[in-house]
Amino acid sequence: MATNSLSLSRTFTGLIRRAGAQSQLAAASRVRGGAGLPVGTVPPPSAPLAEDEELLWDDGSPNPEPCLDEVAPMVGKYEALAMVSAGLGFFAFLGYLAKWNDKASRIPWTPREYPYDNLRVELGGEP
Repeated sequence: MATNSLSLSRTFTGLIRRAGAQSQLAAASRVRGGAGLPVGTVPPPSAPLAEDEELLWDDGSPNPEPCLDEVAPMVGKYEALAMVSAGLGFFAFLGYLAKWNDKASRIPWTPREYPYDNLRVELGGEP
């Protein structure tokens, strides 16, 4: 009985130490780098906002960046149409090849195999 209670007390002591270490780790992580925005909070506006204010991503850095990526001028509409058409055409061709090569639809059942050379003599063949 004494050894059993001794092992229980050691177990609880270990759990208490681990819990204390975890709480210290949690406190250190809160202080050093978690629970908050990476650059701090932005003060609320004190004047009316400009008309294009929602188009800028102001994260507190010296150079705010635009919210929308400017990819549109890089690709023209006819070039984009050609890319989409080529991609859809490729997948249509791939589907046609899969349908053309579908052997299971030509023979929807498995061919039976009979004994004695597939019943050649019984079905009227030469003995």
